[in-house]
Amino acid sequence: MFYIYILQSEKYGCYYIGCTNNLIVRLSWHNDGKNKSTSHRRPLKLIYSEKFVDKTGALKRERQIKSYKG
Repeated sequence: MFYIYILQSEKYGCYYIGCTNNLIVRLSWHNDGKNKSTSHRRPLKLIYSEKFVDKTGALKRERQIKSYKG
C-alpha cells in the first residue's frame, strides 16, 4: 500500500504534501526532524491521507494535490 498525506505545521500553519509506503514511520520521521524540508516546521500533525494500491497512483494524486497549491 502507498499513501499520500498532508501535514500541517502546528507552529506556522503551513502544509507539506508527501507520498510514502509507511505512513506511521514517515510521520515519526518528520516529527523527529529527520526531513530537511519540515524539520524547522515541527511539530506537524497529519490532517489528511489517502491509500493507494500502487506507487504510480499515489504519485499521480500527490502531483494533482500539489497543483492546487498557490
